[in-house]
Amino acid sequence: MDLRDELPVDHRLARVYRIGAGLCGAALLVFGCLGLADGLDFFSTHGEQVAGLSSNGLLSLVSIVVALVLIAGAAIGGNTASTVNIVVGALFVLSGFVNLALLDSGANLLAFRIPNVVFSFVMGFVIATFGMYGRVSGKLPLDNPYWRSRHPDAAPAARPPRTAIGGRAS
Repeated sequence: MDLRDELPVDHRLARVYRIGAGLCGAALLVFGCLGLADGLDFFSTHGEQVAGLSSNGLLSLVSIVVALVLIAGAAIGGNTASTVNIVVGALFVLSGFVNLALLDSGANLLAFRIPNVVFSFVMGFVIATFGMYGRVSGKLPLDNPYWRSRHPDAAPAARPPRTAIGGRAS
């Protein structure tokens, strides 16, 4: 099964995926460039403050690479941007948990501190939410392209129309 065959290609939600990937990628790119511009030690486990977060050269480089992946997803757009957002968001959350376990140890190669962990969780959820917007829900509207692709034989009138106040018409 090819994912590109299963998901709709041309839909207005693509703009949300692109904007989310682009904004989050730009923020990470700025953070990474500021860290590299400060000439931080590459493998310092203590790090220096950059934009309120602890950073070292390795974290700055990783931030730039992830930013470029997000920006590439935004440039491609559509389902690719959505999928990139979901995967990168999940990796950010996973990174938060891993680095939380590595705090104050010699294995803390990215010089994480608690604010970095919180940032990783928040940024991960924001990026993943941009990727899942309009794509993952139990009550997608009938005109949603993902609902239509999952229910190709269903007629658009499969659900009763809603009244002006949100209830069901009788």
